[in-house]
Amino acid sequence: MSTRKPSHKLVIVESPAKARTISKFLGRTYKVEASNGHVRDLPKSQLGVDIENGFEPKYITIRGRGEVLERIRKEAKSAKSVILATDPDREGEAISWHLATILGIDPQSACRVEFNEITEKTVKSAIKTPRKIDMELVNAQQARRMLDRLVGYKISPLLWVKIKKGLSAGRVQSVATRMICDREQEIETFEPEEYWHVSAKLTAGSAKLEAKLHSIDGERASIASREQAEAARARIAEGGFVIRSVKRGERHKHPAAPFTTSNLQQEASRKLGFTTAKTMQIAQQLYEGVDVEGRGTLGLISYIRTDSVRLSDEAVSGVREMIAERYGAEFVPEKPVVYKGRKSAQDAHEAIRPSNIDLRPEDIKSSLTRDQYNLYKLVYLRFVACQMEDAVYETQQIEIASQSGVVLRSSAERLKFAGFTAVYEEGSDEPGEDAVSHALSDVAEGAQAVIEETEATQHFTQAPPRYTEASLVRALEEKGIGRPSTYAPTISTILARGYIMREKKQLYPTELGVMTTDMMKEHFADIVDLAFTAGMEEKLDAIEEGKLTWRELIEEFYGPFSVTLEKAEKEIEKIEIKDEVSDVVCDKCGAMMVYKLGRFGRFLACPNFPDCRNTKAIQVEIEAPCPQCGGKLLEKTSRKGRKFYGCEHYPECEFVSWEMPVREKCPKCGGYMVFKRGRKGENYYVCANESCRERIAAPVNEENDE
Repeated sequence: MSTRKPSHKLVIVESPAKARTISKFLGRTYKVEASNGHVRDLPKSQLGVDIENGFEPKYITIRGRGEVLERIRKEAKSAKSVILATDPDREGEAISWHLATILGIDPQSACRVEFNEITEKTVKSAIKTPRKIDMELVNAQQARRMLDRLVGYKISPLLWVKIKKGLSAGRVQSVATRMICDREQEIETFEPEEYWHVSAKLTAGSAKLEAKLHSIDGERASIASREQAEAARARIAEGGFVIRSVKRGERHKHPAAPFTTSNLQQEASRKLGFTTAKTMQIAQQLYEGVDVEGRGTLGLISYIRTDSVRLSDEAVSGVREMIAERYGAEFVPEKPVVYKGRKSAQDAHEAIRPSNIDLRPEDIKSSLTRDQYNLYKLVYLRFVACQMEDAVYETQQIEIASQSGVVLRSSAERLKFAGFTAVYEEGSDEPGEDAVSHALSDVAEGAQAVIEETEATQHFTQAPPRYTEASLVRALEEKGIGRPSTYAPTISTILARGYIMREKKQLYPTELGVMTTDMMKEHFADIVDLAFTAGMEEKLDAIEEGKLTWRELIEEFYGPFSVTLEKAEKEIEKIEIKDEVSDVVCDKCGAMMVYKLGRFGRFLACPNFPDCRNTKAIQVEIEAPCPQCGGKLLEKTSRKGRKFYGCEHYPECEFVSWEMPVREKCPKCGGYMVFKRGRKGENYYVCANESCRERIAAPVNEENDE
């Protein structure tokens, strides 16, 4: 009896969407299955790292993956050969290694393929050039996983026992939480400094100019008070101005580099309002494949986890041809633009770009969801712009000087050549400069200038802004903490655990986050130290490069860490958080309610839990009356845990303030004032009127606290 020989090859990828896309490219001689991500991991019920025996990891099948593995084993037995085609990064390499182990495939055999984009040409080319599994990549992933497990599973139980059930720690997430807590402390202790801008409107012949005060008596103008501002206005009003110089020039603005993972997350947050998690979810869909009407399933963008700005010669050649055809030869630089990445960037993959430059966003809009279209358009236009000529601006700077030693400056610019701005301009997290910039003026040096009007405007230096998801990702990347694949899950984790909250894009620490961070800073300083964590990332990279073994790294880390753990167990005194009985009667069972500490601060709860689950928010009345109706003002907590102040008559009275109002009225405009604490501990009041912001010292015995 003859045995039928297998006629097909089995290709294993991570997701069903990717499997569907690839199977259409490869035809009947291949069968494509999906592992649905990782199939093995360290067990959740135990540490899973054998500390006594060389830190050997213990892997088990992930719950729910049994049926998937059974199907893959069955398909592998009936296949001519198995090709592992998981994502081209550390996690993907580790998944391939786990699959090879389960299926009995030699990791040194040519069983592994990878592709930076999911197009027919790229997939078919990759299938023809398999390689062995890169064990250095696998070991870097294993080291990261074990480090995270050792930190999480060793510190978290200690926090549970010593402080409060439910607390937890993590190697990267604890650092991210610390950064948000530290920023909040900077904001709370920030002391604004007053400064003034003095400007003038003037005419020189037929030209009308607006200019800023630049210098007085040869010294750069730095005006810190109303008195100085009025004195400067008086000097300007003396007149006698002439046009001292007119300088014309050009300013070139360069296009931004193509997207890395963090750049994409930042720009999608600024321009589309996406969270980092949403950006990665939509980008994954575009990478794995979308059903495009009339074309089938296509992968629309290249691999999405990268910190490289490198582009393939083929992609650059294609976009340069398209730019010349669509916009004109003058928009194409003489040579392709090459971008330089960060020193620590891994250059394994290209920057994120469209897989096919001929697939314009507007042409496939009907096949995409709104979010998919917006993100694809962002990637597409950024890629096109990065290979276009600079934008060129004609600039003009006019100096107007008086005989009494006052110098004014007027700056202006005009777009001379649009260059890449015809397609795309990068967004920014920073507020725009309020520099005077107007149309170019036709004035001649030596011409008389007549002052028509002067103006002095008061300003205050601003506290550093709270992190948004975009700016936190940028800060993590700049400090070398985490890698492209970790930013989104890190932020999602600390949000889910209640250590931080997000409101109007801004990230705030919760009481739980501050309490945990303070404890970590005191007893596990290295774990929340930014330099230490960044150094650990460099060592993980060294494993990937074959310069260090994973066992060496774990041993080097665990020795000092175990000493710190032992010391912390002895030094951290158990904090008894006893329930404080309130004078509020439970309206469901009649018991006296108690104060509890939750993720967003204190609240009232019935002591008869779980029989009675009644809870109430705590209402704290402050001394100041409502500025709008005169009623009582209450300290409240938003649904995301942020403290604010609102009127007792809400919703009839809609007054609300994030800053605590006080009784005192503004001596300048009569508006209500709010309480602030200075950097050095001193208290003061600030007028809530944005156009006033008058500041006075608070009484010495002021007990208010934000």
